[in-house]
Amino acid sequence: MRLYDSLTRELRRFEPLDPGRTTVYGCGPTVYDFAHIGNFRAFVVYDLLHRHLLSRGRAVDFVVNFTDVDDKTIDGAAEAGRTLADHTARFIEAFQEDSKRLGLLPFSRHPRATAYIPAMVAFIERLFAAGSAYRAGDGSVYYAVTSFDDYGKLSGKGGDDVPVRSRIDAGDYDKADARDFALWKAAQPRDHDVGAVWDSPWGPGRPGWHLECSVMVTELLGDTVDLHLGGEDLIFPHHENEIAQSEAATGAPCACCWLHVKHLQVDGRKMSKSLGNFHTVRDLVERGYDPAAIRWVLLSAHYRNELNFTFEGLDEATDAIQRLLDFRRRVAEFPIALRAKAGLGARAREHLMAFTESMDLDLNVPRAVAVLWSMAKEVNARLDGSPGGIGEADRDEVLAVLAEMDAVLGVLDLAAEAREVDDETEALIQRKVDARDRARAARDFATADRLRAELEADGVRLEDTPSGTRWKRIHAAAG
Repeated sequence: MRLYDSLTRELRRFEPLDPGRTTVYGCGPTVYDFAHIGNFRAFVVYDLLHRHLLSRGRAVDFVVNFTDVDDKTIDGAAEAGRTLADHTARFIEAFQEDSKRLGLLPFSRHPRATAYIPAMVAFIERLFAAGSAYRAGDGSVYYAVTSFDDYGKLSGKGGDDVPVRSRIDAGDYDKADARDFALWKAAQPRDHDVGAVWDSPWGPGRPGWHLECSVMVTELLGDTVDLHLGGEDLIFPHHENEIAQSEAATGAPCACCWLHVKHLQVDGRKMSKSLGNFHTVRDLVERGYDPAAIRWVLLSAHYRNELNFTFEGLDEATDAIQRLLDFRRRVAEFPIALRAKAGLGARAREHLMAFTESMDLDLNVPRAVAVLWSMAKEVNARLDGSPGGIGEADRDEVLAVLAEMDAVLGVLDLAAEAREVDDETEALIQRKVDARDRARAARDFATADRLRAELEADGVRLEDTPSGTRWKRIHAAAG
């Protein structure tokens, strides 16, 4: 397995430090609002990596944090008139609901930054001992960038000849160097208002954003993590600062490999509420879009390439998933012949090998999906030429291979689950189908067309066959 390392800027063979345990840390959401689909592009890539590592038989310790204390969460809580804990709890719950909608496997742990305040205080004390921290006049504590010779090695930014200021807030002026960043922020009135103040040797305050991830990584996964993930916007200053403070405190590399996910655009433009192209997962689901189709779109481009989200692409994803579901059903229901020609299962296994090789090459989903479609095309051609049936072993092998591919992509079972209907809904659909059949028999085509349109709006597609009308749920009802 080879992954592109943002630090060395090259494809590198991935081998965990401990062959029996792969440690992964992904920077999670800042829970001040609902996560949008741009955020979820990164989290779906996290899930893709998680699934692929599991498919390769690795034991994975995968940590994705919640940033539940920083400027945005405090401002949001104050504006909403809530405590910080109450405000962030709402969005943590929403993130977990949306993650489940998109079929994300549970990560090993979801630590909240506020649960690690004592460990953060101890970490800062280690930085003081290393000569990398200093106290400002207002009681805040800063990291001294000049104490770390390799500052800028991840991003190429932040050298003393580059006028870059890193996330400077209103009170961040009492610093020895403009590049220095806050490890501990002295408490402000708004912090007290929302309950975001903790005691420390330097006075009441709260941790700096960059510090939080370094502490959760070392506390939960050790001084050096095998893989550290994030969106490309975190390379600088967040991950650059993580490296500086973690390596100063521990004397060990922060991570063996850094993986960063490119931005998502909407209709070729940056997503923005002011442009009206700002979408959350729950917004799209309420409009009737299939969560599996949303997931498919978010996976459709290689993670190191920009992804352009469009509703046309979402519709195409819906159709693509339906074709795969139809393919799976066709294979499962195809007649079994005792003397059928063998070999289809073996060809499917060859496709699985190519699929896995594609995923091993820096999570190359477009190439892996092309392999999946190639298998479906070859199997369909074989079924077309074998009307009498195929061997049971071949059928079972094709279905098993499809399941193994989907265990990595995570779309088919998710889509099938969304298309399930309860007994009451099934009876209602069947009554409309029967009414349409009666209208057609009476040559009342206006009524038949109206009923078909109503069913289509409810995500039900009809198939008129010689043996009668068949129906299938192709997506959720439009909202």
